[in-house]
Parts: sequence; C-alpha cells; structure tokens
Amino acid sequence: MSKSIIERIEDLRKKIRHHDYLYYVKNEPEISDYEYDQLMLELTKLENEHPELITPDSPTQRVGGEPTKEFPTVIHSIQMLSLSNTYSEGELYEFDRRVKGLLPGEEYSYVTELKIDGVAISLIYRGGILVQGATRGDGVRGDDITNNLKTIRSIPLKVLELPNELMDEFEVRGEVYMTKKNFENLNRERELAEEKTFANARNATAGSLKLQDPKEVAQRHLTTFIYSLITANQAEKDCCNEHFKSLNLLDSMGFPVNKNRRLCKNIKEVMEFCRYWEEKRDSLEYDIDGVVVKINSFRQQSILGSTAKSPRWAIAYKFKAKHAETILKDITWQVGRTGTVTPVAELEPVVLAGSTISRATLHNIDEIKKKDIRIGDRVHIEKGGDVIPKVVEPLKEFRTGEITPVTPPEVCPVCGEHLERPPGEAALRCPNIACPAQVARRIAHFASRTAMDIEGLGPSLIDQLTSRKIISDPGDLYFLKKDDIVNLERMAEKSAQNLLDGIEASKSRPLERVIFALGIRYIGIGAARILAIRYQSLDKLMNAKLEELSSLEGIGEKTARSIVNFFKKKENLVLIDKLRKGGVKLKKEIKKEKPEIFAGKTFVLTGKLESFTREEASEIIIENGGNVSSGVSKKTDFVLAGENPGSKLEKALKLNVKIINEEEFKEMLNSK
Repeated sequence: MSKSIIERIEDLRKKIRHHDYLYYVKNEPEISDYEYDQLMLELTKLENEHPELITPDSPTQRVGGEPTKEFPTVIHSIQMLSLSNTYSEGELYEFDRRVKGLLPGEEYSYVTELKIDGVAISLIYRGGILVQGATRGDGVRGDDITNNLKTIRSIPLKVLELPNELMDEFEVRGEVYMTKKNFENLNRERELAEEKTFANARNATAGSLKLQDPKEVAQRHLTTFIYSLITANQAEKDCCNEHFKSLNLLDSMGFPVNKNRRLCKNIKEVMEFCRYWEEKRDSLEYDIDGVVVKINSFRQQSILGSTAKSPRWAIAYKFKAKHAETILKDITWQVGRTGTVTPVAELEPVVLAGSTISRATLHNIDEIKKKDIRIGDRVHIEKGGDVIPKVVEPLKEFRTGEITPVTPPEVCPVCGEHLERPPGEAALRCPNIACPAQVARRIAHFASRTAMDIEGLGPSLIDQLTSRKIISDPGDLYFLKKDDIVNLERMAEKSAQNLLDGIEASKSRPLERVIFALGIRYIGIGAARILAIRYQSLDKLMNAKLEELSSLEGIGEKTARSIVNFFKKKENLVLIDKLRKGGVKLKKEIKKEKPEIFAGKTFVLTGKLESFTREEASEIIIENGGNVSSGVSKKTDFVLAGENPGSKLEKALKLNVKIINEEEFKEMLNSK
C-alpha cells in the first residue's frame, strides 16, 4: 500500500477533527459546509477502499454503532455523586460558613459554573482516544452508551492536544443537552407526526440517549459541555491541581467547556455571579436551572470530603421555577392530521421567562376534568423549556361566580362532523378525512424535514393551496404547475420555481421517509426504517399480514394493526396511486440482483456482531430472500449469535433451533 494513502487519510482525519472543533465547540467555522462535506467524502471513500485502515477514532465512525436492546452496565471508578442544592441565598452563605469551619485558617476560592439542565455523562480516554462513554445512572453504576455519545459532534473521539500528564488514562464528566432551537424543531416534527411531544429539553435529551439506534441519536442534534477532569494523583499535578486550571486545560485540549465560568475569591462574588445569571438565563440558547459552586483546590476538596449522597465541597444554587398566574379566557379545540381534537387554553397575555404567553396546552378532556379547570379561572402556568407552556392547576381560592365548566365539543370545530371517542382513548376524534384541518396537517407532515423535506412548503402556503382546492392530499403536489402557484400570496416566479424544484427533489427520498411521510398512526421514522429494510417496497408492505408485521423487531401488535388498517382505506390507496403516477420512488434501492440463498428462511439476531450492525445484517438477510423476526419460535430456522447473546439463545437451545455464529453466517453468504 502506498505511504501517501496512509498519510492522506491521517491528514484528512486531522483536518476534519480541527473543523469539528471550530464548528461544534468554538462556533467559529473556517470553511463552508460543502468544503467540509468534500473532506468527509474523500475520507469515507479512502476508508472504504482500505477498510484495514479504519480506526475507532476516525470521524467516519461517529454513527457506526449497532442498535441494541440493552446497554451494558458500567461501574464508575469514582462515584458520580449528586450535589446538594438550595434556592436560598441565606443557605449559600451558610455553606460558606461550613467550609470556613472545616478549613480553619486557610484561604480558599470558589469556581462558579452554569448548571446545564441536561443529562450527566462520563467519558474515559486512553492515549487520548475515547474508549467509553456512560450515563450517571444511580451514581455507582451507569449504562455504557459509547456508540450513542460518539454521534455528538462536540465530543472529541481523539483529543486535539494531549499533555504528557494525561498520556495514559483520564476521565471527563459533563452534561449532554439539547439547544432550545433544536428542542422546538424536534417537538414540532413530533407534533406533525402526532407523536407524543417531550415536556422539556432535558427529557428529550434523556430519551435520545436511550435510543437503541445511534443513527437515530445523531438525528437529535445533541451537544455537550464538559465540567470535570479526573486523573490519577490530580492534586499533585501542576497542570490540573485546581478545578479552574483543569477547566482551562480541558478547553485547550479541544473539549467543549462553558465559557461562562468564574474564579471567585469570596462568597460575595459567588452571589454576584448567581444573581446575574438568574436574570440573564433566558438570553442563552440552552436551558440552565442554576449555578454550581465548587471549592477550587482539589487538595481542599479532599479535606472537605463527601457525605454518602453529596460532596461537602460543592453546592448547586437553583433558580426559582419559571411560572406565572393569569386568567383562562377560553378553550379552543385544535384538529390534528389523524383527526385528534385537543384543547388549547386561551390566556390573558402574561410575560413568562422573557416572552409573552397567550396560549398553553391542556392535553385532553380527562386532564381538564382531573384538574377541575374552568373557563374564567385564575390559573398557574409553568414553562420548563416547553414549546407551549402548560396549565399546572386552577387557583380555586380566587373563584367567583363568573366561571364556566368546560364542555367538550360534540362536533368538529373545523368541519362540523360529529366527534367520536374510541374506547380506551382520552382524545376526541373527527372521523371526516376530508376535514380541512386534517388535510392541511397531513400535507404539512408529508412535507416536513424528517419526511419528504419539501423546501418552501410552509403552513401559510399549504392553507392557500387547500382552501383554493388546488390540492386535496399530498399526492396532488406532484402534479402542480407553475401557473397554479405563481399568483398566490407571497409567491413569485423564483419562489414558485424553488417550490417545484423541492417537490421534484423529494421524488427520490429513501423508502423509510416515504413510509413515515404517509402519516400512518404510531409510525415514527425508526419504525419506518424497520419496515423499509424488511419489505424493500411499498407494494410488499401494503400486502403484509398482521401476524407477520407483529413479529417484526420494533413493531408491536398495536402498530401492526394500524399499518394494516391504513392500507385498507380507499383514500390511502388513492394517495399511493398518485405518488406512483407522480414519479415518487416507492422501492428501496437494491445495488444488484442476488440469488435468494435465504429464501423462506427466518433468522433471529442476538448479541453483538463484529462485522455488521444488526440493521446491516438484517438488510443482508432480507436482500437474500430471508426474514428477520424479533422472537425465537419453532418457525425460526437460524439464530445468528454474536458476543454477549441474550435470552434468545437459551430459547433457541430449548427449541432445538440451529444456532450459527458470525463466521458461519459469512460462509453461508459466500457459498452462493
């Protein structure tokens, strides 16, 4: 092999790491997205041609982990204790008095840092390369989520500048979070998909880190701040024997360290920092819920020690909750794309967390009854990073005779159709599929970024297109002409052409995004990907039986029934016919024809495979005519067992199902 190829690969990796650091940590990009993509494409091409040169720290390996049912347990070398906290300035001064009493005659200083409202993680590096990433868990044990954390671009896979003192092994700890903007985008997409939205960015972050497929984690656009360095004999190392020094060192090594930190010589300066950020917190692009205060010297931290629950050398000063009181003027009812009718509180405008709030979520009629919320009530509203604030409770002590109990509507507020309430569900539903609100929401979902990603097709334009009867479903988009749209409000020649170009580009979206775009109830993008891999075409999915769908890993009976019912409805078959005639690709791209060596054979996968992810192995089996099931039964032909197999292996042994390892699987592939 040419030495120049090895050198070029290393050069590309170095450049990409440098630009990742500038973009994701410093927010100071030097090159365009196109130039960055060209570097990554060249590296990917070279590594594909020379797979023996791929290393775990290569930038191409950020989204390479396999989906997993369970995360291995990690035992933390040093317990990840939670901090004691206070909402009181008086208790902060009391904390300082305790420190002074435990360090008699000594001078000491504090480090103040913003308390990021996220999820705590631990990262371990050996020789400057990330080898393990874990959650805090219960403080003693956490989950090994290394592959998920590798998808976070601000976390270095390889340290840029490694000091001699940290050449062997060191640990850093930090907080993974989601920016306010990314959180709003995620919830907006979930609303369009009629999936449950997250209550706040922290919950969204925690849920994202627990996803089984790293590719899905990557789509959540998480980021992180590192706030702690742990290494052997730390108090004796000049480079990092104080907390503030260690933060500066981490910064110089390429870790994302929050710039809003301060070395304070006394408790008065600590309080100034706390008061400043309590007032300014809404100016940040991420959520904080307080300030962390730590003794600076690691020697003094050691003297102060810890209780069973928390260190004596640190405390969290928590900000007061963001809440307000206002009057509930009315309740309006909103119709979603599947006909779900949800109540929205119309409020007397009130300033909350820096913005004027006039609407809040009420979830459903059962929630309203449970809380005994009435029109005219003075209500307590709260905002914890939500896209829309929520009504927490009515303040019954302020009630007068001028309140009205909430009566759910009997007919759809948009089309007038009588509403239904399916058994076992809290939500009311409009059964009229031609309801203008449903039509508009279905088209908005179809065009959304996670689905067909049609640039320029926003709510205002959709309303114009549907109200003027130009389109009645997403399929009509593929028959639009420039003359249909050029005279609409806020449209001109260029914007009309841009929209048509966006529609044309959407015809070649991957099959999983087409399936997701259809808006089948309970089908998120993850489930859509499973279906695309299994069935390879929309036609095959349409003919799938309930039992077969239910057996798929990641698809339960409720979801399977929803899929079958969707394809029974005439209007959905009409939509699919329009998509087909409009030129939308309804098949998964298969690289080349292969003999179906696994025809009629059913596989179950268990454990970690070396050469493939589970998704890749499933795709290979399906492309060769086989089936992949989530559970072992008498109908199973092979169990493909990797490292650390689960209970499926035991069941296979009991049922006398043939168990094969990865090498045997490869031999079967090569024997065709």
